[in-house]
Amino acid sequence: MGTDASGHTREAVYGEELEGLGWLRLFRLAPEDDADLIHSWVSEERAKFWGMNGWSRDEVRDVYRFLDSLDTHHGYLMVVDGEPAGIFQTYEPQQDPVGEAYPALPTDAGIHLFLAPTGTPVPNYTPKVMEGLVRFVLSDPAKDRVVAEPDARNGKAIRRMESFGFERGPVVQLAEKEAQLMFLGRAAFEARTSGRGEVRPGI
Repeated sequence: MGTDASGHTREAVYGEELEGLGWLRLFRLAPEDDADLIHSWVSEERAKFWGMNGWSRDEVRDVYRFLDSLDTHHGYLMVVDGEPAGIFQTYEPQQDPVGEAYPALPTDAGIHLFLAPTGTPVPNYTPKVMEGLVRFVLSDPAKDRVVAEPDARNGKAIRRMESFGFERGPVVQLAEKEAQLMFLGRAAFEARTSGRGEVRPGI
């Protein structure tokens, strides 16, 4: 058990020490307890591509309450060095509308990532956090490829993912957006992270 960034006691589902950043911990998102924090993030103009600008606190809570009811989709509160760091979501593409837009495989793992605003920029913050998150996803031996679907207009996010090692797939039309599919295979990720020194996973 541990104390999350909202001050609540809950069990971290994953933890890893990131060099230069401290501990990354993932807590299963609690829709009611985390609603105020998440709403404060997603209502900012910088979060327009997350798709919740203008939503009320209760509308945001209800989306994550529905997500929490599913076995195929999961939401996590990210905490880095004891501070709230963002939202991380995983899902089964074959059980999601995106699976109708490309030939999804059972070995695919879909992700959504929202990074919270930070006061002082930290060099290489995003790739270090992303590395821990991908390692968490691929800790499931049944998964061999990570799939992301940023808004096709979000060039910054797409370039950031490409620099991490994701490859562009097709641009597809989803109900709420035109999305750029991005793919990162296990072999490519392991090649990228080999020789980085000791990783310290834990809770």
